[in-house]
Amino acid sequence: MKILGYLDPGYDTFVKRLTRRAMPTHDVRDLVTDIIAGVAEKGNAALISYAKRFDSVELDDASLFVSPEELAAVRVPAATRKAIAASLKNIIAFAKRSQRKNWSYRNAEGALVGERFLPFERVGVYVPGGKAPLVSTALMTAGFAKAAGVPEILAATPCGPDGKINDALLYALKAAGVTEVIRIGGAQAIAAMSLGTQTIRPVDKVFGPGNSFVVEAKRQLIGAVSIDLLPGPSEILIAADKTGNPDYIAADLLAQAEHGGDSVIGFVTDSKALLGKVVKAIDRQLETLTRAKYIREVMKQGTFLLHVKSFADAIVISNEFAPEHLSLITADERKWLPQVRTAGAIYLGNDSPVAVGDFLAGPSHTLPTGGSGRSFSGLRADQFQRRTSIVKLDKKSVRKSLATVEEFARIEGLDAHGRSTAIRLE
Repeated sequence: MKILGYLDPGYDTFVKRLTRRAMPTHDVRDLVTDIIAGVAEKGNAALISYAKRFDSVELDDASLFVSPEELAAVRVPAATRKAIAASLKNIIAFAKRSQRKNWSYRNAEGALVGERFLPFERVGVYVPGGKAPLVSTALMTAGFAKAAGVPEILAATPCGPDGKINDALLYALKAAGVTEVIRIGGAQAIAAMSLGTQTIRPVDKVFGPGNSFVVEAKRQLIGAVSIDLLPGPSEILIAADKTGNPDYIAADLLAQAEHGGDSVIGFVTDSKALLGKVVKAIDRQLETLTRAKYIREVMKQGTFLLHVKSFADAIVISNEFAPEHLSLITADERKWLPQVRTAGAIYLGNDSPVAVGDFLAGPSHTLPTGGSGRSFSGLRADQFQRRTSIVKLDKKSVRKSLATVEEFARIEGLDAHGRSTAIRLE
């Protein structure tokens, strides 16, 4: 862990580096470009080759898809079904409330103008595999598509070397309304969903988090397909004053470090005493965790703890860092919350564990990372809707509009535009 105080040498330099703009390395960019080109040229053959190369699994055209029979036969314990149902209930209720609704009004000339919102016909959701079956990610992507009324939901997730996908993950995908599942991961899965192959029909929009290769594939395919955002490895920043509970803070930091890989874990406080207690709590709790090996790597490479001069400095750092998850713990929540501008999701107070948001609360845990929270919001129900504007005029509103339209037509040298309006009054 990197532990720094505001009086320490190197503090200012470190804080400045927290302002990030996530950009791919040349190696990642070039490999993803090759993968996309391979899928575009060879389709299924490329997917089968990449599955063997990257995931050590032998597939063929038929086994790229999880069969309807395999999906129907999935069985999970009652406790798993209950947990998935509880999470999905909250997700759908939240998503229904955040969808856009059709609206219209009469403008100054009397024309009826408005917007109509319809679900996409076909979307793709990516669910990472890696070290754990991300059942909650399946729900918090496909569940939003289901709530928005998307009729076709294609899911892509990597299988193990035996060609199998975790039963709980398959059950969650089915419960969330997924209509097709392909056992492909990585950049090749994003390419397949975006471009299509001999047997995979392309989607209208791609959703879901992933590693640096998945994120880069989404970046490169913008235009060929619409995307949600560019969510990468997990992040948390906890900003706490002296009212923070050190055991709770340590537990939240360790929970997000449990994702492993390139996760970024941060704690900022104006209380030096609290910082010391959090460090001790981390060491004590770490010994009890089953994934301690992965967590130690993240704590060593991707964790920082900062003692700041004032809580205002903690808020400044948070806004510059733009964390995926921000836990805000302060005696004066009413004062500081309005000053937070860039977090993907905000958890308020000592009793709001990020894990509840990860699994159950309702808002999607697919959130902007790598500093992209300054430009992107987290996954929302309205991202599964296509927005179309509506314009309807009658003779009266055409007459009121004509003079302005003809003036624009004169300025821009587009006389046919003016004529197309005037002809309706002749």
